Amino acid sequence: MSLRISRLRSRTMSRLMSVCLLSAAAGLLGACAQGGSAPQGTTGAALKPADLHWLNTVTFGANQSSIERLRKLGRERYLEEQLKAPGTDTGELAATIGALSIAQQSGEQRLRSVRAEQQRINTLTDEDEKQKARDALNRSGNDAVLDTSRRHLLRALYSPAQLREQMTWFWMNHFSVYSGKGSVRWVLADYEDKAVRPHALGKFRDLLMATVTSPAMLEYLDNAQSAVNRINENYARELMELHTLGVAGGPSGSRYTQQDVQELARVLTGLGINASGEPPKLAPQKQAFYRAGGLFEFNPNRHDFGPKTLLGHRIEPSGFHEVEQAVEILSRDPATARFISYKLAAHFVGDTPPPSLVNRMAGTFTQTDGDIAAVLRTLFLSPELNTTLASGTRKFKDPMQFVASSLRLAYDGRTVANLRPAIGWLNQLGEPLYGRITPDGFPAAESAWASSGQMVKRFEIARAIGSGQAGLFSKDDGKPAERTGFPLLTNRVFFDSIESTLGPATRTAMTQATSQAEWNTILLSSPEWMQD
Repeated sequence: MSLRISRLRSRTMSRLMSVCLLSAAAGLLGACAQGGSAPQGTTGAALKPADLHWLNTVTFGANQSSIERLRKLGRERYLEEQLKAPGTDTGELAATIGALSIAQQSGEQRLRSVRAEQQRINTLTDEDEKQKARDALNRSGNDAVLDTSRRHLLRALYSPAQLREQMTWFWMNHFSVYSGKGSVRWVLADYEDKAVRPHALGKFRDLLMATVTSPAMLEYLDNAQSAVNRINENYARELMELHTLGVAGGPSGSRYTQQDVQELARVLTGLGINASGEPPKLAPQKQAFYRAGGLFEFNPNRHDFGPKTLLGHRIEPSGFHEVEQAVEILSRDPATARFISYKLAAHFVGDTPPPSLVNRMAGTFTQTDGDIAAVLRTLFLSPELNTTLASGTRKFKDPMQFVASSLRLAYDGRTVANLRPAIGWLNQLGEPLYGRITPDGFPAAESAWASSGQMVKRFEIARAIGSGQAGLFSKDDGKPAERTGFPLLTNRVFFDSIESTLGPATRTAMTQATSQAEWNTILLSSPEWMQD
């Protein structure tokens, strides 16, 4: 690091610490108190602070086009547009995503070619050759995860369907899988693009069924190995505790028992993966029960055909139909409505969302048979959210929101060419894409992301973005980048909308900046920027 950059870092960090101390002394942990705002968007030259914060909540961060759209439509119509936005990539975004390696093959093709390559490797007699082949296969798997991460970030940064991308992030965390487990990395791209994202704003029951029959989930939670007489309860337990009902006896009001977990595990026997492409040999009386699609397979040879009772509901032996019944039972349980509503409110509103809001959302969930869009409509147009947005205690950004919103502001209208730095930042901040080992997903609470160590790393990332030294516009080959200059954040978006949300301490620090890069760093590191 050059002496000049080192001095910039020291000077800027000192000013940012002053901002934080002044904010804390005023009793403002993350931002200064804001004035109120009507529920609908404004039509004037600038957004009111609460409207900007609302837009930041619905999207991965406001930019010029989204601000202009909100000005024109107001909150309710803007939200409807987002809820109905198609999930199809278009234009430059579609071309960029279409060029990724994961777009060239389906998960089925990838996994079957991998299995064939593994069999070939096992026949090799030269140990050096065998190791080189294994290393090449491992690199290929890592590249598949890397490209899936690139695709996710490209959509978060550039898709006009921002709420769909927000909900894809939310559901991928809710129905979390770990890319390092078994064959998950080979089918990860399809899991997100075919199981989760298409259902992100649809019926919860359909989303749940898509994950239940996903090879990535069946592999990750060991159901692909579960069969009659050797039942694995891992998936059944997480399906109830993490995906639907919540902890037994917890605040969602769930009342399931260990016996219910065991019964659900019996229902799920037979759900697995067929990587060979060859159907199993089945007795004539079982052939009608066989189901398959892509890599997914329901194998009646592995299914427990005894009667079951789940949450008081009798399930008669019927093969795959038992799974459909179980998904229906779990999706319509009142505890699921409360659990999902609370988790959504905690994600978008705050760590302890108002009970009145959660109850209305749960009521909408039940009345609409789990319509996710309807539940979000209740949330985003609620007086409780508006009150929160007008206060100084808004939702603290997790690493994904911090990185994405910073890039959307800094390079609005300019497509990042190299996303490796952004992927690396998420790793450094402890929220790597597809990198949560445990099935509970990353936490949403501020306490998980507001440590002093986290803040120092966020400062470094803000400095890298603000100074233009992050390598975001170099070729995506890992080689050092040429200098491309720093972003000009003293732009229309800032003066029209962001400036009025900043407190006196932050404004004072910014007036003392000696360069545009330092000014950028102060903005992107400020307490106000750490909140939606």
